[in-house]
Amino acid sequence: MLLDVSNNSLKMINEIVSFILIELRETIKGDLISNDDLVSSMDKYREERKDEKLNEESLKLFFSDLLKNKINNFSLKQFSGGHANLTYLISVNDKEYVLRRPPLGPIAPSAHDMKREHKVQRSLHSVFPLVPNSIYFSDDVSIVGSQFHIIERKKGFVIRKEFPDFLPLNLNFINEMSDQMIKILSDLHKINPIKVGLEKLGRPEGFVERQLLGWEKRWKLATENTSLNTIFDDLLENLKLNIPKSKIVSIIHNDFKLDNIMWNNSNFLSPEAIFDWDMCTLGDPLMDLGHMLNYWIDKEDDKDARLITSMPTTGNKILFPLKSEIIKLYSKYTGFDVKNINWYYAFGAFKLSVILNKRFFLISSKYSL
Repeated sequence: MLLDVSNNSLKMINEIVSFILIELRETIKGDLISNDDLVSSMDKYREERKDEKLNEESLKLFFSDLLKNKINNFSLKQFSGGHANLTYLISVNDKEYVLRRPPLGPIAPSAHDMKREHKVQRSLHSVFPLVPNSIYFSDDVSIVGSQFHIIERKKGFVIRKEFPDFLPLNLNFINEMSDQMIKILSDLHKINPIKVGLEKLGRPEGFVERQLLGWEKRWKLATENTSLNTIFDDLLENLKLNIPKSKIVSIIHNDFKLDNIMWNNSNFLSPEAIFDWDMCTLGDPLMDLGHMLNYWIDKEDDKDARLITSMPTTGNKILFPLKSEIIKLYSKYTGFDVKNINWYYAFGAFKLSVILNKRFFLISSKYSL
């Protein structure tokens, strides 16, 4: 059992999340949205939206100067996934690069900071090569209309709602893949921020409490004047009274889960890259673990909980290890005390409810529901 202090609250969270997902499907008639719409895609492309098109001539000049070479061939595609920053695949003289820039429209002062993201990826790559290296940062808005950074292109496959047909789906394979995931997370959390120049990346003191209060505020604002507004009050009070007092400070990813990992095309159990470093910061490492557990699917999850996850099943059979086994693995690889993991799991579930509620209203507005 994961949660002693608020089993009823967790049940309530699962019910709210299930309600939101079911409403999305039923209201939009099922064929306009699927589980894949709730997760990012880094291996699919789309035609650039008119307002998101980049100036190819400006980019050619930029790359010619960057590479100190004449541009003989150039192509540009936009990745289809992601709900925040805009991401493009650029091919220059038969070599590929990834360009990231902020979304269009008004942006909060501290959000979508490409310079920060560039520094995080460049610094971490030196000791943790699974982080794609950020090659160059530019604040020249005349090139693409905003600041941006150029990242090395990684190739491999990403697992989302379905397993690729070429994978050997047996218990040993899935166990080894799960083990690799926890090793990756553990290795990240054991990196000394000072050694990679990221000791000022965030404000670890009071991080957990700020996160709780911040997500509570988001929920209250999003559900104002609705019947959902007070539904988590008991849970939130419980979480506030039991905030863990961890002294461990780690570099945390802040969105670590299976569909943010790329695997090698030949050696299927070899990780190739970890994506989405825009929310990386300094804080309590168990926040990462608690977040990931809310996307982890195991045989003890009911059918409603399976709607939430971005992890695949094999027919009706779930091969992934139990969450309790994942927690033990993490403790083994890090040496960290995980006795308070229930708190982080409950907070992660509440955070997921806020995110899905926001997605529900965004999609409802899109289809004028």
